[in-house]
Amino acid sequence: MDIGLNLFSLRNMLATEQSFLDAVNALKGVGYDYFQFSGAPFDGEMIARVSRAAGVPFCLTHVPMQRILEDADALMREHELFGCKNIGLGMMPKELLADETAFKRQVDALEKAAQKMQDNGFTFFYHHHHFEFYKINGMTALDYMLQNTAHIHFTADIYWMQYGGVNVLDCLEKMRGRVECVHLKDYKIVFKEENGETVMSPEFAALGDGVMNIPAITAKARECGAKYFFVEQDNAADLADGFGQVARSAAYAKKEL
Repeated sequence: MDIGLNLFSLRNMLATEQSFLDAVNALKGVGYDYFQFSGAPFDGEMIARVSRAAGVPFCLTHVPMQRILEDADALMREHELFGCKNIGLGMMPKELLADETAFKRQVDALEKAAQKMQDNGFTFFYHHHHFEFYKINGMTALDYMLQNTAHIHFTADIYWMQYGGVNVLDCLEKMRGRVECVHLKDYKIVFKEENGETVMSPEFAALGDGVMNIPAITAKARECGAKYFFVEQDNAADLADGFGQVARSAAYAKKEL
C-alpha cells in the first residue's frame, strides 16, 4: 500500500531547505509515497519548492494553534502553494484539561476555525495524545470533542490510543467518517535501568517490532474512512539509526499492509 511519513520522526534532518530536500529524496528511495510536514517551522513556500523538486506530495501538516485560530485565511493560502487541503494541529496545551471551562472554550474555538476551513475546501485535523483520554465529569476529552463538534476531524494515533488504555479498534469506530489521517507506530515494552533498578516501560517502535496488530488496525481504519497512513516514530530523531528505523517501517508496510 502507499505509505507516508510524518517528518516529525526525523526532525533533526529538517534544519535547512537542502537537508529537508535530501531527507525527502532519501525517504522516497526507501518507499515513502507522501509526507506530513511537522517538526520544523512552517514555511509554505519552502515546502512547495521541496515538494516540486522531489516530486512527492505533502498531504497533512502540523501548524501552530495561534495561526489556526487567528490567521486561518493566510494559512489556507500558504497550504494552497503545495496543494495540501489538510491542516493539522499537533496538540492543544494539556494543561487545559485541568480546567473544564477553558477546555470547552478551546474546543469551541477550534470548531469555528474548522468550519471556516471546511467552507473553503480544507479539512482541519486534530492529533490526539494519551491525555485526551482523561475523563472530565465522566467523559473523556476526546469523546467530548467527538460529540460536541461537527467539523473537527482527527489524526488517529494508534500508539497513544494504546498508551491511553483504550481499545484501538473501538476508538477508530468512534471516529468513523472523521479519521482520514492515521499515525502508524508500534508499541513495545523495554527494560531500562533507572536509579539502580530495572524497570519495564513502553517505547515507540518501528512497525512490526512491537505488540500491535498493525494489519487489523489499518483494515479497521480504512473501513472507517482513512485515506492517509503516516508512519511516525517519535524518538527516531534521537536514535543512532533513526533513518534506518523509519526505513524498516516502510519495508514492513509495503510487505504486510
